[in-house]
Amino acid sequence: MTQADSATKPGEAETGAGDFHVFDTTLRDGAQMEGLRYSVADKLAVAELLDELGVDYIEGGWPGAIPSDTEFFARAADELNFKHARLVAFGMTRRAASTAAEDPGFKALLDSRAPVLCLVAKSDMRHVEQALKTTPEENLAMIADSVRTGREHDRQVFIDCEHFFDGYRHDPVYAALVVKTALDVGAEAVVLCDTNGGSIPSDITAAFTDLRARLAADLPPERIRLGMHAQNDTGCAVANTVAAVEAGAMHVQGTANGYGERPGNANLFTVIANLETKLGRKVLPDGGLEKLTRVSHAIAEIANMTPDEHAPYTGHAAFAHKAGIHASAIKADPALYNHIEPELVGNDMRILVTEMAGRASVELKGRELGIDLAGDKDALDRITKRVKELESKGWSFEAADASFELLVRDEVEGGLPRPFTLDTYRVIVDHDPNGATVAEATVRVDVEGERVISTAQGNGPVNALDAALRSALAARHPRLAELTLSDFKVRILAGSTGTDAVTRVLISMSDGEAEWTTVGVAPNLIEASWNALADGLAYGLNRR
Repeated sequence: MTQADSATKPGEAETGAGDFHVFDTTLRDGAQMEGLRYSVADKLAVAELLDELGVDYIEGGWPGAIPSDTEFFARAADELNFKHARLVAFGMTRRAASTAAEDPGFKALLDSRAPVLCLVAKSDMRHVEQALKTTPEENLAMIADSVRTGREHDRQVFIDCEHFFDGYRHDPVYAALVVKTALDVGAEAVVLCDTNGGSIPSDITAAFTDLRARLAADLPPERIRLGMHAQNDTGCAVANTVAAVEAGAMHVQGTANGYGERPGNANLFTVIANLETKLGRKVLPDGGLEKLTRVSHAIAEIANMTPDEHAPYTGHAAFAHKAGIHASAIKADPALYNHIEPELVGNDMRILVTEMAGRASVELKGRELGIDLAGDKDALDRITKRVKELESKGWSFEAADASFELLVRDEVEGGLPRPFTLDTYRVIVDHDPNGATVAEATVRVDVEGERVISTAQGNGPVNALDAALRSALAARHPRLAELTLSDFKVRILAGSTGTDAVTRVLISMSDGEAEWTTVGVAPNLIEASWNALADGLAYGLNRR
């Protein structure tokens, strides 16, 4: 069944017609983020992920105004088969001195075959007069005609009241009249938009409370269906959205990971998690909440954005604990320092091992890696002391789990089998008169009792070292072909100056199934890189 086939009459939708709406606008408002661009294939993939999560509405873009959005809706009608969500086409109310039936922009919305329309309308008198250059009465007529026409074509219709909170402060009577007009003619909900993102939670609470009181004089409670759309210019978009729900909003809009123009939109994933875990309001179908972290990261990858490690609920560091006192308490009861169980949102608790670590941190981190240190006080003491010593010299184990595991296994198991031991290496970088640069590395290693010498070139000294080492090991370790270097980070450590500095290198590798990170520290960039590279390859070859 395609999206076009699934269109039902307003109010009769299997999804989205319940008491509460979760409305995602990642593909429309979120796509306005600087540096972000979705292909049509990307948008189809994101839409499928959002439907899997269980949101009620997915706003796909502005057909008729943006060619790629028009293509998206054409493909979506035939290719997407949502299990839960309904597809939404965004656009404007009809133009002044026209009719919705004659308006080309409105016709493009209907031609998109989307079962739901979301129409932006002016609710600030100043925008009506200065931007639309029309009368307050004509603006109301534009809203009413557009909603009626959409409903006549069996579409659900939402109205987004642009600049509502600014407009409500300027002229609350007219802003309230805009909302009432849309509800009177059958809008599914009217969404109050903090378009400039300048509001704080108390502004939202006051406006919703006052508006609902004004509307109650003319509308029954069940028809006062209000929503919230928050921008994040004050850093309060999520808080503003939650405040709106507490003040009676039955519809929330936001974007995956908070993507959007300027500082972005309300992070819909944070909003959902807050509503479900803090307010006890179930807004996703069964099993949806535990998909939150995976879907968040998957959408980031499609958008070619690095997942925000520190995002609430879904970030890699959301339930990461560093201080030793935290680890001691978590060892007794994880709930003492976790505000929810990480598994509820599909995330994990992590213990970070740093110079701040105590024995409890090391014990918990060992358990996380499958190494039981609980009964070995001497080993705990040795490992903790060694970590603190190395961290004081610039090593960082919180970002390099593989290096920490190698360290622990060295202490308690005599170490993992090393596929090679280094005898010596040499790196030469040639710069010719034409400006071309070539790096060549030679390594001499012991491989299972045999001395092997190998030379290779690369586009830089570290790449050349990697190539030479792989060449030396390839005959005995063909699995090396599966190990790829996925990230390489270099940092000059604080306190070091100029070219005579201590360097930290982090290298991430993957074998297609897992990814691991190792760290190397040395005064010499190449030596630091070698340390991380050698450990990374050794860890990867031992992983199975």
